[in-house]
Amino acid sequence: MIHSVAVVGCGWFGLPLAKALVEKGLLVSGSKRDATQASALKEQGIDGFVLDLDAPQPFDGEQLAKLHADAIVINIPPGLRRGDSGYLVRLERLQTLMGKHAYQRIIFISTTGVYPANGKVQHEADATAYNDTSKILLQAEAMFKGAVIVRFAGLMGPKRHPGRFLAGKTGLTGAMLSVNMTHLDDCVGGVMTLLTHQGQLAPAYNICSPEHPNKAAFYQRAAAILGVAEPEFASSGDKAEDKVVDGSLICRQLGYQYQHYDPFEMLKFC
Repeated sequence: MIHSVAVVGCGWFGLPLAKALVEKGLLVSGSKRDATQASALKEQGIDGFVLDLDAPQPFDGEQLAKLHADAIVINIPPGLRRGDSGYLVRLERLQTLMGKHAYQRIIFISTTGVYPANGKVQHEADATAYNDTSKILLQAEAMFKGAVIVRFAGLMGPKRHPGRFLAGKTGLTGAMLSVNMTHLDDCVGGVMTLLTHQGQLAPAYNICSPEHPNKAAFYQRAAAILGVAEPEFASSGDKAEDKVVDGSLICRQLGYQYQHYDPFEMLKFC
């Protein structure tokens, strides 16, 4: 039975997750890179601690106790799109701190970037090292023995409105390709389900809304809602390069029900 959870990375996703866990009556510790921000977590019932994996400092017994909970959620953004090359090194440092502690459950947050755009529906077993980025992501997923991998599709929610993603851009390709999105509420809800389930779990789960509108319609609607310049598409895109992520395994196995089915409706909650 899980009574305590350590959330490594209390940011856009980690903080709402930590707060939801507190509301469930669990003991929750959470990390921030900044000491002031870590201390401020106490106001929300979270036992904050400092963890900067870019400039690691020796952990004392009290800090290790906060990391060595019954369960741990590892939520460290890869940063690969902006050319960050330190992702695997950070995870190695975290692995060292975790040591041989016997966690009841390890949840590792990953991304649906591990799936190729090959015109097929992508299930959890379809992950492949099809480029340099996916290779690094899969290496990261494999680092934590026994971890349950959670792959989020495109993220949207408060402070992440898709209307800003492509606003004003022209000459874009892939107008008719599928959009794979998930709302913050379902990121939190899905991981909560995995943490509180007492039975056996699959090795990996996708979290992705069941509906997949086309790219042009979705991003143009999103931009229009914000009143910013709508993106313009030059071509419809080759369906052979489409990607549709199937996020139904968590529903079929664990009875999870998505709070947001349709990305168009999700725009109301950003």
